[in-house]
Amino acid sequence: MGQSGHTDGTKKRASGILLYISSLPSKYGIGDFGPQAYEFADFLVRAGQRYWQILPINQIGQKGNFSPYNCLSAFAGNSLLISPELLVHEF
Repeated sequence: MGQSGHTDGTKKRASGILLYISSLPSKYGIGDFGPQAYEFADFLVRAGQRYWQILPINQIGQKGNFSPYNCLSAFAGNSLLISPELLVHEF
């Protein structure tokens, strides 16, 4: 059996959802990679979804109207998506 899960090489159908991280609920103004992200991922598994498309997570600037597609760097992550709740546990 190949990577697709079928012996004839065809791909198995799958579905998912598009939801940007900042759209998750949060007490800090925007969603982040904290507990709500983990809960949402668990929800997707329970719902039988295989994919979560999140859009670019690079750092954004005001001149681009805060669009993830008009970023300051293709290599820098958006520090606004760091979870304060999980960060506290690191120190």
